[in-house]
Amino acid sequence: MKLYPESAEQQLEFSKIKNLLAAYCDTDYAKEKVSQLRIHTKKEIIQLQLQQAHECKLVVEQGQSLPNNFSLNLNRSLKLLSIEGGVLQTEDFINIRKLAANTERIFRWFDAERRLAYAALYKVLENSYYEKTIMQMIDEIFDDGGNIKDNASEALQKIRQNLFRKRNELRRVFEKAVARLNRAGYSAEIEESFSNGRRVVAVFSEYKRQVKGILHGESDSRKTAFIEPEETIELNNEVFSLENEEKKEIYRILKQLTANLSVYGGLLLQWLQIAGEYDFINAKAKFGIDIKGNFPNISDKAIVDLREAYHPLLLLHNKQSGRQTIPVTLRLDEQNRLLVISGPNAGGKTVTMKTIGLNQVMLQSGLLVPVHHDSEMGIFKQLFIHIGDTQSIEFDLSTYSSHLLHMKYFIEHANGKTLFFIDELGSGTDPNLGGAFAEIILNELNRKHAFGIVTTHYLNLKTFANKTPGIINGSMMFDEENLQPLFKLSVGKPGSSYTFAIAERIGLPKHLIANAKKLVDENHFRLDKLLNRTEKDLQTLQKEKLDLKKLLSENEQLKKQLSTELSREKHRQQIEVLKLQNKVTEERIAYLREMERKLKQIVLDWKKTENKNEVIKQLQELLFKRKDNQVKNRLEKKIESKYRELQTPVSVGSKVKMKKNFQVGEVKEIRGKRAVVQIGMVPINIDLNDLVPVEEK
Repeated sequence: MKLYPESAEQQLEFSKIKNLLAAYCDTDYAKEKVSQLRIHTKKEIIQLQLQQAHECKLVVEQGQSLPNNFSLNLNRSLKLLSIEGGVLQTEDFINIRKLAANTERIFRWFDAERRLAYAALYKVLENSYYEKTIMQMIDEIFDDGGNIKDNASEALQKIRQNLFRKRNELRRVFEKAVARLNRAGYSAEIEESFSNGRRVVAVFSEYKRQVKGILHGESDSRKTAFIEPEETIELNNEVFSLENEEKKEIYRILKQLTANLSVYGGLLLQWLQIAGEYDFINAKAKFGIDIKGNFPNISDKAIVDLREAYHPLLLLHNKQSGRQTIPVTLRLDEQNRLLVISGPNAGGKTVTMKTIGLNQVMLQSGLLVPVHHDSEMGIFKQLFIHIGDTQSIEFDLSTYSSHLLHMKYFIEHANGKTLFFIDELGSGTDPNLGGAFAEIILNELNRKHAFGIVTTHYLNLKTFANKTPGIINGSMMFDEENLQPLFKLSVGKPGSSYTFAIAERIGLPKHLIANAKKLVDENHFRLDKLLNRTEKDLQTLQKEKLDLKKLLSENEQLKKQLSTELSREKHRQQIEVLKLQNKVTEERIAYLREMERKLKQIVLDWKKTENKNEVIKQLQELLFKRKDNQVKNRLEKKIESKYRELQTPVSVGSKVKMKKNFQVGEVKEIRGKRAVVQIGMVPINIDLNDLVPVEEK
């Protein structure tokens, strides 16, 4: 992306974002990437970088982490690998092993499932591979403590064995010599020391000529002399010679190991870059979490559709001080490309511009942005910005002259892929003339289909924006009752500068304010009052809209609850019906099984018995008993629909129901425990216990 002017990054405070991001990096590679952060214009690159940061953010939020904890700079060591005859030091090999172990952990972490889940993160490893030989070669030479093993070579093993024996022999001989000198009274308090790697004994200077050996020096006070005893000279020579042989063999081993590893120099450099790349992505993810960063929808076309967009630096600052940050919601598209923001000073116009500009630059740099994830952000190829006083002493330019020079550049280079921001368009000169020029400049930028935001106090620009296609008005809301800015952008209506209201707020004398009002053009003053009233009504309307939205939300919630309850009740009734159907079905199946068993028994009885009539009787009872029961059930239901049972005793003249056949008649006579019941034309003698008194319903 092309930025204008050169100070655009500073004006948008993107340099502060890079400094904050660098603090999250551990490796020099990642910090260098931050300092050289590119603002891309290709969707594929931006999409990949944002997806990588987003996936890493998900990993962190799930309480996991990429197993990447290598932060050393091995560029010098790896460069030495490519130089013929170069020899790495022990520390270099240990660090290379750490790099190999780190790479192995990363490759192991990306199992088949994670490769699919975090495809963008895995893309960093796509063109690399893990080579276990590198670690094996180093482990053959070095132990866990980073020391060269005795068996690193046969020659080294033999040298160290000889060295061990000679040192033991030297220790015994030296101890005897020291004991002898102690008995003679020649030894000073310090019995043993080393000079140039050789064992020496400290003796009083006055006895140094009596002790046979090599004089290695004296103390500063000249009271003590350091002498290598005669009997240890040869052994010291042998130990010294073996130590030199050991150093030579170690150097040969390290040189050979360096030559062996040089084959993998390119791969190791790739591993170092992978560690740095994951460190860079991890830094972007952690920074994104702190600023509530998200991965919005990205479009190749020019569009700004931000929902709940925050200024990241303001958000962090307010978070520390415990204050609320007001987000910006704004849409600029082909129909409405330019926004003219008006409103009071210190109302948030410049912050709104910087919020949109900074988020755009962050997005095209592959950083997560503090906007709602449903936001849509386009890709711009140019970003122009003009904020603040640009007076130039060096070129002898006034504020307005410098302002016009910038506007000249904007007009000459703007196109449909340009996003620009102008603070106080046309300011710095006579308001009438500056307003006229501002109108012409805005119209020219609109004609070139550029996208942008302009802040102003000029009334003619508000009017111009209201009647020109492609340009819309916007205002920073103001609480006129409490005389305080609300720092909230309202799109669609111009705003008042609240000049007199702010004057009242800071306590200017009322008579001065009244005199100032008299000097203002009546039509201008009336329009400003109208804007005040319109904005106040708009605030009231928005409040009512929010209240209505809340009520609708509550109503929708209740509707969902009711629907859930109805569904639950319907489900319960269906379960009851199914249970009843299952019960009927189970009874029918049980009856049919019992019927089948009885019929089989009748068939067996038919075959065995000679009394066929008895079998036929059983069959009739089995087949027709259920029909009789069905008839009785129908009679019972019919009688129950017409008559109601009574709890009174049976008496002459009362109507009664027969329990067995459900017939109803009238009691004519009672004879002890029996009664004569008239049913139709027939009198029947029946037991009183088989009768139930009834009455017609």
